Amino acid sequence: MRGRAICAAALAAALAMGPQGAQAASDKGQQAFQQLFREMVETDTSAASGDCSALALKIADRFRKAGFAEGQITLFRDEAFQLDGGVVVIVPGASAKARPMLLLGHLDVANANPRHWKTDPFKLVEQDGVYYARGVADMKALDAIWVDTLLRLRAEGFKPKRTIKLVLTCGHEASTRTNGAEWLVRHRPELLDAEFALTEGGGGQTDAHGKVESQSIAIGEMTMANYDVETFSDGGPSAIPNYDNAISRMIDALQKVRAYRFPLHLNVTTRRYLAQTGAARGDAMGAAMMRLAADPKDSAAEAVVSSDIFYNPMVRTTCLTTLIQGGYVVTAIPQSAKATINCYIVPGETAEETRDALFNAIGDPKVIMTRVGRTAPAPLPPVHDSHVLRPAEKLIASHYPGIELVPAIGLLATDGAYLAPLGIPTFGVPGLYTEPTGNGMHGHNEHLAVQSLLSARDFLYDLVKVYAAQD
Repeated sequence: MRGRAICAAALAAALAMGPQGAQAASDKGQQAFQQLFREMVETDTSAASGDCSALALKIADRFRKAGFAEGQITLFRDEAFQLDGGVVVIVPGASAKARPMLLLGHLDVANANPRHWKTDPFKLVEQDGVYYARGVADMKALDAIWVDTLLRLRAEGFKPKRTIKLVLTCGHEASTRTNGAEWLVRHRPELLDAEFALTEGGGGQTDAHGKVESQSIAIGEMTMANYDVETFSDGGPSAIPNYDNAISRMIDALQKVRAYRFPLHLNVTTRRYLAQTGAARGDAMGAAMMRLAADPKDSAAEAVVSSDIFYNPMVRTTCLTTLIQGGYVVTAIPQSAKATINCYIVPGETAEETRDALFNAIGDPKVIMTRVGRTAPAPLPPVHDSHVLRPAEKLIASHYPGIELVPAIGLLATDGAYLAPLGIPTFGVPGLYTEPTGNGMHGHNEHLAVQSLLSARDFLYDLVKVYAAQD
């Protein structure tokens, strides 16, 4: 009876407010959220010129002003990298039985050269219903939603059964510096303890005209690995050319890397994704996806699916040369050259197998190939958890009518991998949606539709609230 009385009182209050009052409250909340988003985006957190610690302090101050106690807020950093700080905010749950949930995000963004942008990359600009700035898609939109969700829950007096932990770190985009999630695992694992974590890696896609076609939740992810390829030669004056020099050999090696295609590797999750998403598309690509799911030996279907920039890395390991350097004097035969190859490895394959496949494809025993950069733990195998999946499926159907939520392997290597040694499964949340071109993430003119941000804000608020109310 008491629960019914509370619901009746809430309904009466909503009716008393009226549609105009409700709209005004909604508009006010959106404005506050967009101001938060602007502050987060316009605080430069790139490795080249930014300061994550400054943004972590701003976020902590917002929670203090909202009434959160000091004991609920933890600022942290590796003292060797004082600009790479992060923040943890904990909302205690009422249930002794329900284990915590974790909202995970990274504050740092990829570097951005203003010369290549049509707008200032560290100023939030809205044009024709689209936001432009570094980090709007990767991943300050989700970071802002996580912060806003906890502030909204407190403002409405919601008392969670689960403890909710918000963990915002730095160092994801800079592989040579400390990763905040890894640092917490080593030094403050109690701040991370949770039944499951929610982070980036899932989401929706639109067609070329802005219509949302799909929404996925990532129940597993790729492993990222980087390899240095090095070549050498004796050198000498360039006036007496030697065409078997370090740069020439590097060119030969990288052409073979470019030509090499890793074999198709489907798992249960990927086949289900292809079948379900293909059926929903209703076009030639969708038909090919369904055929490939039914018969991985269908080479014609594989060729069609592999032609898509998003579906190709979903069905096989992919590698791309991302850095290159060589030579030392303009009038000398180059004595050395080095390139870095960045790989995203599908579940079920290893970094060692990937390195061997590339080395064999190059076919030059004099080439030196070494794994470099930060080595994250192998992600946990895909987890089908009904307590996570079913609420998300129901809310997607409500917030995005006509769209079916499909579990998938996330194409990103997220900081959730660092939680694997703690046994915490990580899910890439649906909600935010992007274009078929990828929205300029890690490139020029990164952007995100305003409606993608606002609709995901409401969806993820509801999703977190449902999870937090679970016993």
